[in-house]
Amino acid sequence: MSGKFVRASKYRHVFGQPAKKELQYENVKVTNNAWDSNIIKTNGKFISVTWNASGGGAFAVIPVEEVGKSPDQVPLFRGHTAQVLDTDFDPFNDHRVASGSDDCKIGIWDIPEGYSFRNHIDENGDVIDIQPTKMLTGHSRKVGHVLFHPVSQNVLASSSLDYTVRIWNVETGENLITLKHPDMVTSMSFSYDGNHLATVARDKKLRVWDIRNNKIVSEGLAHAGAKNQRVVWLGNSDRLATTGFSKLSDRQIGIWDAFNLEKGDLGGFYTVDQSSGILMPFYDPDNKILYLAGKGDGNIRYYEFQNDELFELSEYQSTEPQRGFAVAPKRMVNVRDNEVLRCFKTVVDQYIEPLSFYVPRRSEEFQEDIYPAAPSDKPALTAEEWFSGKSVDGPILVDMKNIYEGSEPTFKESKKENKPVSSTPLKEEKKAQEQIEKPVERSVEKPDEKSTVTEKEATNEQRNVSTASQKPSSINTSLKSDDSVDKLLKKASTFDKANDAEDPSKETSGWDEEDEKPAPVEINKTKELSKGTNGTKENSAAQSPQKSTGSSISTATSTVPSTAPSTATEQAVPAAKTEAAVTTAAASSSGKSLGLKQSVEKLSGLVVTLEEIVEKLVHSNLEKDERLQRLELKIEELAGRN
Repeated sequence: MSGKFVRASKYRHVFGQPAKKELQYENVKVTNNAWDSNIIKTNGKFISVTWNASGGGAFAVIPVEEVGKSPDQVPLFRGHTAQVLDTDFDPFNDHRVASGSDDCKIGIWDIPEGYSFRNHIDENGDVIDIQPTKMLTGHSRKVGHVLFHPVSQNVLASSSLDYTVRIWNVETGENLITLKHPDMVTSMSFSYDGNHLATVARDKKLRVWDIRNNKIVSEGLAHAGAKNQRVVWLGNSDRLATTGFSKLSDRQIGIWDAFNLEKGDLGGFYTVDQSSGILMPFYDPDNKILYLAGKGDGNIRYYEFQNDELFELSEYQSTEPQRGFAVAPKRMVNVRDNEVLRCFKTVVDQYIEPLSFYVPRRSEEFQEDIYPAAPSDKPALTAEEWFSGKSVDGPILVDMKNIYEGSEPTFKESKKENKPVSSTPLKEEKKAQEQIEKPVERSVEKPDEKSTVTEKEATNEQRNVSTASQKPSSINTSLKSDDSVDKLLKKASTFDKANDAEDPSKETSGWDEEDEKPAPVEINKTKELSKGTNGTKENSAAQSPQKSTGSSISTATSTVPSTAPSTATEQAVPAAKTEAAVTTAAASSSGKSLGLKQSVEKLSGLVVTLEEIVEKLVHSNLEKDERLQRLELKIEELAGRN
């Protein structure tokens, strides 16, 4: 048997395409400061660039439509007395931008109406620099990062080398909340509803803060490497993604439960490669795609996030390395061309290259499945409402179909993702006992006999579960002492509901066959990321029982249905045994075992393959019988003539 199965996804063929040379921004003087920030930011209408300027710090703002070569003398946003380290655009005011500087201050700037990067000059032809609207003071060391609130207007977060993150009311200039850390914060990200803030610091710890109560909700060790780490909140969920390094300097990705960081990452780190550049993560919550842009290399990897796992989609490769990277809001993409991401990258610190990612589709109609409602430029709360304790489920959303049609936009409020409603613990425990007591098997029934394949457990936890199935009296104690099994069973009991909310490839079946020939299930053909064996935290061992148990339970409940009585079935059973053993061994020995749905999908693929084989052999047997009957008739005719 030959051929291969690949994971079905509507985003499997997403591709990146750079803009033509005439649409690039040339003669850009990007700062040579080594501070770890994204260097450029964009709101889809303007691009802010940390400028290599003398006489104090400065940054430039380039209107997106003003492409081409920049003049030698350009208007700069001056006001800081030291290097500008980071900038961020107000999501609810396209003409407002904030900056953090080495002079310990935060600048708030208003971009003038009718501002032009090329023609902002006075009557004498001299360039007019822009001055700040206000300066926020309070940090005692350099301000390394600034980040606007995703839901409330005029709320800004800033991190500093004084080991604090401060939350500001931009309108009044007050620092109302201070989150103290034991070391410098290297990255931060707001939750979808803006009530929590995830931070990662140089002490290698990942923290989630309840901002307004000024307390840590969850805390845990992140990546073990010495280099800076990044964190991003994964949309309207309670999951985080981090990028960092192992002790052996492998670049890694980690997926975390934001409110259970103490338990470690979900199933071990994903090892990307051995490059030295920091990975900058950007998450598209509408399509559930995580983009990783590496500093110092030209590649941009992107992965689909589904069921707490990352699946590699593809990689945009370029020989032009980037040091700065920025992503525009979803409402700014070209909906008619099926563009799902618009971004900008700096190239050799001399020009900025626009880059777009597309979903290839021939239809010219609005693609509703890839364009759900996206965050708009309307704030859901004022700063006073948010600081007083008022909360919403998320930002105000805009209907992307209005953007496609060019009609008046319509808005709606965000709603929390529906969480699966679990059954009572007693029912879950009973269900678990019934599932585990069943033999782990795949069977092909025949009229006179039944062939059963029992998989070997590859981990100690699986052996413990097998022992527990022989001793039903101890299963209750085992399940009560391990809450990870309970959580897995909750997920299994509400499998269909969870998939409706999380599975972006719901409309397609589990696995697509790319070859007409029947094929075995092959491991690692989906380009899944290899799991890191180095740099994995000690408590990752505590996560493996959850994954392994889930694999065993899902296998136990899946059997191959009977087909037709023939010798071909007897030949198919040993093949099924071999493939089942290979599948189980590979899933158990890797750093991250297959999830519940993936196991079911692989079994489904095996079932389809066996059914096709049986169907073909049955068909050939029928043809053989017909030929024998015709031959017998001819023999009888010849015998009658004689």
